[in-house]
Amino acid sequence: MANEQTGPTPELRVLRPDEWDKSYANLIRAFGGPPESDEERELWNALTEFGRFLAAWDGDECVGSAGAFSFRLTVPGGASVPAAGVTMVGVAATHRRRGVLTSMMRRQLDDVRSWGEPLAVLTASEPAIYGRFGYGAATFQINAEIDTRRAGLSVPAGTDGVRLRYVAPDDALDACEAVYARLVPGRPGMLARGPGWERLGVLDPESERGGASPLQCVVAERGGETVGYARFRVKPSWGAGGPDGEVILSALEALDPAAGAALWRFLFEIDLTSTLVARGRPVDDGWQYLVSDIRRCNPALRDALYVRLVDVGAALEARTYQAPVDVVLDVEDVFCPWNAGRWRLSGDAKGASCERTQDAADLALSVRELGAAYLGGAGLSALAAAGRVRELRRGALAEASLAFGNAGAAPWLPHGF
Repeated sequence: MANEQTGPTPELRVLRPDEWDKSYANLIRAFGGPPESDEERELWNALTEFGRFLAAWDGDECVGSAGAFSFRLTVPGGASVPAAGVTMVGVAATHRRRGVLTSMMRRQLDDVRSWGEPLAVLTASEPAIYGRFGYGAATFQINAEIDTRRAGLSVPAGTDGVRLRYVAPDDALDACEAVYARLVPGRPGMLARGPGWERLGVLDPESERGGASPLQCVVAERGGETVGYARFRVKPSWGAGGPDGEVILSALEALDPAAGAALWRFLFEIDLTSTLVARGRPVDDGWQYLVSDIRRCNPALRDALYVRLVDVGAALEARTYQAPVDVVLDVEDVFCPWNAGRWRLSGDAKGASCERTQDAADLALSVRELGAAYLGGAGLSALAAAGRVRELRRGALAEASLAFGNAGAAPWLPHGF
């Protein structure tokens, strides 16, 4: 074929610590970005789990990489399930169309299975790439540019009782991390952060500010306890009509509605600003129901976390179901054939079992659709409407779609990796 590349097949092997710089340089080049700050490089190097990172080599040149952080992911029902956080995936432009990416994905999923982790998750730079490897879009997020001069807030009772104060981001790190940790079990898609990951939220390289201020932090307190926080930057601007600055939100977490409302009100009212930019927020974020005019907020939906079931049985048993379900799933999985075939899923709000069966199938779908539906963010009925799920027993689709849904907080990935 005219588009095929020729040359020696790159060697794929586990990345060694002394090879990290070459691998990371290949990644930065593949993404077309400028060199990152020393602080960023040092953090990613420290977080790298070398037995879980792969690199492809053409001689002594690194031409591909793919890693997997060891995470624990909250699933419906509140369980914290081992998940491989697929990251730093890139192939040199000189070595495309040689099967480098496919070979890395093949080796990686074999490794994840051998580690006993039932899930693999990632954020996709290009969503079209990962569907063929069985990853489905499982969480979504809201981006908004809020006109704070025209969209006011109506806050709940108790908001005025929350005290706000500025704290240096590093000085507030422990208190903020404690708030985050308390929220993790209550929302599917959230990641339990291990040591070192708390530093990700306070990275503040000047090259990433885009003309805005250094990172700022405000904590919300009640009775001497930290009940929320917001990290943000302010980008000043002056137009013909006067001050027209932006507040750029980096993170906001709160333990209760009043604390959350106090933080949002503070951000809306920062002097000399007229726009609040909020990206990567949950689709059910409470501020959307406090604003006087949602149209002035310009909300936009975007995909976030992609989920891949590495072990169908273990993954489906790890979560609970909001309604009783007893269905036989006929699963297609060409890339991980150990998942292919029929599985009987029986479960409810207390637990579930999922085992191989020879019984007739009720629903037919691929592992990609299971990944999309796994956290309750994509409905099986919606996937069926797109022709991605086929009902083989009348009534099975409604039963399974209800069961796979999420009665609590919408699934959400709080930060990238």
